Amino acid sequence: MAFDVDLFVIGGGSGGVRAARMAAATGAKVALAESSRLGGTCVIRGCVPKKLMVFASSFRELPSEARAYGWDIADGGFDWSVFRAKLHAELDRLEGAYRRLLDGSGVQVHDAKARLTDPHIVALSTGEVVTAKHILVATGGWPERPDLPNAGLGLVSDDIFELTTLPKSILIVGGGFIACEMACILAGLGVKVTQFYRGAQILRGFDDEARGLIAEAMKAQGIELHLGTNIVEMAEAAAMASDDSNMGAGVDSAADLLPQSGKRGCPVWIKATNGMECTFDTVLFATGRRPTTEGLGLEELGVKLGRRGEIVVDAYSQTAVPSIYAVGDVTNRVNLTPVAIREGMAFVRTVFEGEPTPVDHDLIPSAVFTQPELGTVGLTEEAAREQEPIEVYCTSFRPMRTAFAGSEARVLMKLIVSQATRRVLGCHIVAPEAGEMIQLAAIAIKMGATKEDFDRTVAVHPTMAEELVTMRTPTRKA
Repeated sequence: MAFDVDLFVIGGGSGGVRAARMAAATGAKVALAESSRLGGTCVIRGCVPKKLMVFASSFRELPSEARAYGWDIADGGFDWSVFRAKLHAELDRLEGAYRRLLDGSGVQVHDAKARLTDPHIVALSTGEVVTAKHILVATGGWPERPDLPNAGLGLVSDDIFELTTLPKSILIVGGGFIACEMACILAGLGVKVTQFYRGAQILRGFDDEARGLIAEAMKAQGIELHLGTNIVEMAEAAAMASDDSNMGAGVDSAADLLPQSGKRGCPVWIKATNGMECTFDTVLFATGRRPTTEGLGLEELGVKLGRRGEIVVDAYSQTAVPSIYAVGDVTNRVNLTPVAIREGMAFVRTVFEGEPTPVDHDLIPSAVFTQPELGTVGLTEEAAREQEPIEVYCTSFRPMRTAFAGSEARVLMKLIVSQATRRVLGCHIVAPEAGEMIQLAAIAIKMGATKEDFDRTVAVHPTMAEELVTMRTPTRKA
């Protein structure tokens, strides 16, 4: 059978774009469909704008810190409108760069929704029909709201980057990395932040000691963190007869946080499981993301979906239908942008370069951009001690820079070591720039470095990271 293209990619995010460009470089004829903006979640609604907001929020403490070092610097104010304009200009630039990269690679881009009507046929919302030898689904995920009456009044993470004005008060619901990052960002920008999480501690799945330190640091920043707490009821504040003592600061001025949002983003009254009744300028739900598979026609063709709607694939990202593959968050394996890119590259090597390449999901480093940051790779202490006898090397201290300025903030350096093999099984850092540090530590751990390899490495002094190679005595064994 003759096909219009060798590969049709559905989704213009990081994984889909990388796969399309690499496949085109092999001489394959490639097309790609994206119904929103090229760049996907990471570039347009996630990593990139979020990190720029992290940078913006981190300046809040610099004037006081500078004064402690002798600089005559006054506190200033933050102008969201100035930052927002530059942020959206940068996102527009990046989207344009993605389009130029695809055009330069010879990939035909369709700005349209796509649906599969056959294992080799893609129907576009423009009315076009394209036949393809191989189809790659890379549609990512979307933020979901909880099953709660009036949940539509609240925002989700995508909405944060579209705010026309900053709220003066916000309730963030959730305890994962998105919720915690947004809490720190908004608090740093001057928003009064309250956070509810139904669990016993934030950042479930990360090292317990690290997540505990971050929780304390967030409280020290003024974030009102309520654990074991969730919303019972919520309603539009204007419809409630609330007295002044229950009103969040600035409610009257936050009538339209989002352009053309209707009631979404309006002041909201909530009642919580702990008995609290409060009104906030807005509520942000950061309670999870779901794979974007609805409306693609996958199940009708025999593609298997998991419990949360994720596409079930094998080690080579192939679905139950041989011509259809999937990479990235839509598979709900490891939902990180660099992982989606790696999966896209492995797919091309397997299908177009004749080198069957399974995806390596072992020892993936990651960072949570709270303040301070959390950088992590490998096993947590809790997971490691369930696997084998371990030694834990850990230290927490006030770093030189902020201690000199009178801050009580602490950092954490932690290594998990196998008693039997001496390999470093995990590394966890809570500190400013932890993401930068963990990237380098991950190289050694991925190579199989032992504790003695760390010990033989000369320290760089004075730095926070030198503690990773100077801890000689285990803090505890398990």
